[in-house]
Amino acid sequence: MITTAPARGMTVEEFDRIAALPENVDRKLRLIDGEMIEKMPKHAHARLAAQLIIWIGNFLQMHALGDVFSEFRIDLPHEKNNAHVADVCAVTLRRDDVARLPDDAALPFMPDLIIEIQSAGQSDAHMHTLAAYYLAHGARMVWLAYPDRKLVEWLTPTDRRLITIDGTIDGGEVLPGFTLSMRELFG
Repeated sequence: MITTAPARGMTVEEFDRIAALPENVDRKLRLIDGEMIEKMPKHAHARLAAQLIIWIGNFLQMHALGDVFSEFRIDLPHEKNNAHVADVCAVTLRRDDVARLPDDAALPFMPDLIIEIQSAGQSDAHMHTLAAYYLAHGARMVWLAYPDRKLVEWLTPTDRRLITIDGTIDGGEVLPGFTLSMRELFG
């Protein structure tokens, strides 16, 4: 059982205390606007995340551009009611800062690319709220993947594209030269 947030909204410190309890250690918990949320990814979500990590990771390694991560917690120093965990993220500009982090550290800044994959029970509005938060706090690009509809929303602070099954997703200025067919992504 997960303890719910106090009426004023849970702080990161309160969240950490509850998340560290033995019954919660293996759960995928996040703190969004003071509310503790548990994510329970299923097959399509896990498969898509793994494939994206492989494709993006290979590209980053080949071009020595940075690192890709799965389920990396983001704790921005000025945020007291948010501890986001990106499904997939890539750091290109501050990769040396990531290399210096202790093994048990959260990411203290926003990654350059964040990918969120819609899980059962997550509304489109929730996905858009996540993207807006990430972009407002320094992400350079966000991909919102919708496995059930085989769609990806490609967002930057100044642009938004809806990419359908016949399209190709690209890395824009964050991953210059990266492309991926949507048919391959959702194949």
